[in-house]
Amino acid sequence: MPNPQSLTPTLCAIALGSNLGEPLAHVQGAVQCLDQTPTLALQACSRWYSTTAVGPPQPDYINGCVLVHSQLAPLALLDHLLAIERQFGRIRRERNGPRTLDLDLLLYGDQIIDLPRLQVPHPRMCDRPFVLVPLAEIAPDWHVPNTQHTVRQLLQTLDSAGVHRLTPEVCP
Repeated sequence: MPNPQSLTPTLCAIALGSNLGEPLAHVQGAVQCLDQTPTLALQACSRWYSTTAVGPPQPDYINGCVLVHSQLAPLALLDHLLAIERQFGRIRRERNGPRTLDLDLLLYGDQIIDLPRLQVPHPRMCDRPFVLVPLAEIAPDWHVPNTQHTVRQLLQTLDSAGVHRLTPEVCP
């Protein structure tokens, strides 16, 4: 059975979002959970942004991104993120529907992962300004595997008019 922990820490990018209940409290609480996880080391956190929702009619989101060094293997990290979502009351009802908390593993080092449960780089990150704006704040020069571009270059191709800085300071 494979060890769920990596031999060496891997830099990972995680997107956070919420638009139900107390969204700012939810994303801030999720950052605290990540920071308190012994197998993760929080490296950077973006500012929080208010973003227009994608999908069915619903409230705007609070979005941000964090970088962590993870000792967890990719699927173990995914399972940990899903557990944090459940801790904050996440119930999956409809695709792109409203949620108390959404944690997406965007990047896992320079790895390309294509499994039934996990695709890295996140398959829609390059099309989402609500992901790339906060990610570019903390990792602008990260080369996104499967592309020839950095996060900053990918962001320059998108319209980010629906993404507005909410907080002047970086999280937690």
